[in-house]
Amino acid sequence: MFLQLDSDIQLHYQLIEGDPSKPHLVFLHEGLGSIAQWKGFPEKLCEATGHPGLVYDRQGYGLSSALTKKRSVHYLHDYALTELPEILSQVLHDRDYLLIGHSDGGSISLIAAAEKDKHLKGVITQAAHVFVESETLEGVAVAQQAWQAGKLQGLNKYHGEKTEQIFNAWAQTWEQPWFHCWNIEYLLASIQVPTLVMQGEQDQYGTYKQVECIAQRVVNGRSIMLENCGHIPHLEAPQATLEGMRKFIHSVC
Repeated sequence: MFLQLDSDIQLHYQLIEGDPSKPHLVFLHEGLGSIAQWKGFPEKLCEATGHPGLVYDRQGYGLSSALTKKRSVHYLHDYALTELPEILSQVLHDRDYLLIGHSDGGSISLIAAAEKDKHLKGVITQAAHVFVESETLEGVAVAQQAWQAGKLQGLNKYHGEKTEQIFNAWAQTWEQPWFHCWNIEYLLASIQVPTLVMQGEQDQYGTYKQVECIAQRVVNGRSIMLENCGHIPHLEAPQATLEGMRKFIHSVC
């Protein structure tokens, strides 16, 4: 299904069946992700919890429209405060929901949660960033090298002709000196809904400092560090990730 935002922007989204009396689980993908790259995890979590779900491709990704402007230091705020509210309003129509975000999607979830929407009941982040670490920049540099060596051609399967544009938008933004100062720690104390912070112990894009900062500064935070897991918990430690999320959602709803 597609949502028309304006004359030249469409967002691709999918709804997952569940108990209509329960809040929707809204899934926000990573910085190079898409609906397809969740690999069926949203459906598994919705089935395990009985909740309905919403998963979508942000602008620039998957089957959604290509980017129409260059990214700024505020690009995650743009997704959180402009695009996300639009799709929630038009698709969920004032229903309650939880945000489940991975990497960039996790940061977007935190920014959105600070707005205190009365319909938001909780937040789960995987590998979210609230500031830029040297490990993050090293991870991006490795990805750049892989891209230049032609090792990331598999992304074409998900983003088609937009692949080069979205890769460069992601990598080149994080590499810019002006983005190294990006930081959203200031908004964490505004997040009052229950928040679960998850991260793999071997995450190549961030350290435990990210988890500690988020979990300690939000009003009601808890954390899970996953053993033998890198940057993508729902694929690298699927059972532990699913169970951790299921228990949290049950406690919140």
